[in-house]
Amino acid sequence: MTDGSIPAPETPEASPAASPTISSAIYGCAGLELNAWERAFFAETNPLGLILFARNVADPEQVRALTETFRTIVDRADAPVLIDQEGGRVQRMKPPTWRQAPPPRVFGRLSERAAQTAIEAVELNARLLAHDLLSVGVTVDCAPLLDLSLKDTHEVIGDRAFSSDPARVAVLARAACQGFLAGGVIPVIKHIPGHGRAKVDSHVELPQVETSRQELSDTDFVPFRALSDAPWAMTAHVVYNAIDPDRAATVSPTLIAEVIRGELGFEGLLISDDLSMQALDGSLSERTAASLAAGCDIALHCNGDPAEMRQVAEAAIPLTAAAQGYLARAEAQRRAPGLFDPLEAAERLEQLLSTVAIG
Repeated sequence: MTDGSIPAPETPEASPAASPTISSAIYGCAGLELNAWERAFFAETNPLGLILFARNVADPEQVRALTETFRTIVDRADAPVLIDQEGGRVQRMKPPTWRQAPPPRVFGRLSERAAQTAIEAVELNARLLAHDLLSVGVTVDCAPLLDLSLKDTHEVIGDRAFSSDPARVAVLARAACQGFLAGGVIPVIKHIPGHGRAKVDSHVELPQVETSRQELSDTDFVPFRALSDAPWAMTAHVVYNAIDPDRAATVSPTLIAEVIRGELGFEGLLISDDLSMQALDGSLSERTAASLAAGCDIALHCNGDPAEMRQVAEAAIPLTAAAQGYLARAEAQRRAPGLFDPLEAAERLEQLLSTVAIG
């Protein structure tokens, strides 16, 4: 996903009333507030949600106003607003306004030395992230990664992954999901069924994984199978040649039906990774249609480019009954936050991280 700013397009003549039919799409926006074109587009197309990037973030008051404006336009107080707030390199809400969270690898290394301490630490970290997000109206975090960190894993994943050990990843990811949900934020496990064996960056080219299906099942797929009850998941723009040599997971009916919904038993809302990434071929309309036809519930488009957004809207379909069911199930997993002291929690997290040398 990219953070490039897009110039505001010409203002449309009128802003149509919000459509009652929710579209199977989530879009980004160009800047710190919705411009006139975006307001009209969102009212017309009624997308499921909005995703934010660093270009959309200045301070808490501004982010809160942005999320409230979007929900007012689509006339849904519960419309999802997403962000990538993983910690480490991928954190859209940044210091000094917001806490710098550690990269996931820190918790993986801690787990190698003190497993229970790491579980408490990763859940507490997610709870702190959720507190920051919910306070500005963000209700979905595109985290945690369940990808493995292997010898040839491309640096685009790098320290965003917890570990090379599938069982360890599963345990820590479960703790992270629990922390997010306890804080009122829905987690998105990614990149299903696993990006760790990709040797290139799917933002710029299409990774090809040659690993056998059995080995994938015994390794990369393990964390996703363990978290099949997660509320949301994001696909990988990766070709697994042993399963479907012709199509990336995002646009592969075979992989989504046989692996993600079948072997892994994933029971939640399935969203594509950003369709504007260069791993995929074809126009944005073609990519959108292919991802939805393959079995993705939601098409995700992030860069805020109006021409591309129009193409996505042309191919997006009304939210299916199955997707509505997945959304309701996810909402049922999300809990209203109880009493929580972020300063006390941050101190406790620092204490946990300092108990074992993890450098």
